Amino acid sequence: MNRREALFHTAALLGGTIVGSQVFLSGCSQAKQGFVELTEADVNFLNEVAEVIIPITPDSGGAKAANIGAFMKIIVTDCYDQSEADKFYSGIDKMNSEAKRGFSVDFMSLSSEQKFKLIATIDQEARDKDNHYFRMMKELTLWGYFSSEAGCKEALRYNPIPGRYEACIPYNNEPAWAG
Repeated sequence: MNRREALFHTAALLGGTIVGSQVFLSGCSQAKQGFVELTEADVNFLNEVAEVIIPITPDSGGAKAANIGAFMKIIVTDCYDQSEADKFYSGIDKMNSEAKRGFSVDFMSLSSEQKFKLIATIDQEARDKDNHYFRMMKELTLWGYFSSEAGCKEALRYNPIPGRYEACIPYNNEPAWAG
């Protein structure tokens, strides 16, 4: 290799390093513009909705015990695109307006029975539509609860050190295993 080739390869290597770093840094995105941060009141609202979906039982804490509202806030803020987030945010407003229309008070002031009745009605409506705001809330509730410590240890059977693999085991109406 002569001097000219060595300089050419060195320049190509250094140029590739500089260009590569620019490409790498372009992957670092700025904070999402236009997103509305969910307030603490919104998180409490989402906890109440989640508690109706997965209520507290004698054997396990409900979704509110797992603070599913905070989980939803993180997922919506960090993972949803603008249109999905807008649909989710408008769903909070729609649920409150449905509560006011049906019961003359906002959702947080409803009794447990009224919350259940309202959410059952909205859930029935959401079954007919593919991309409904309540489906988002329900999916996030189930995902968040069953991946939380409370959901894994209380609602599911939890074994931190599983035994050997057994392909066929008898089923005795027991809860599923946490994964």
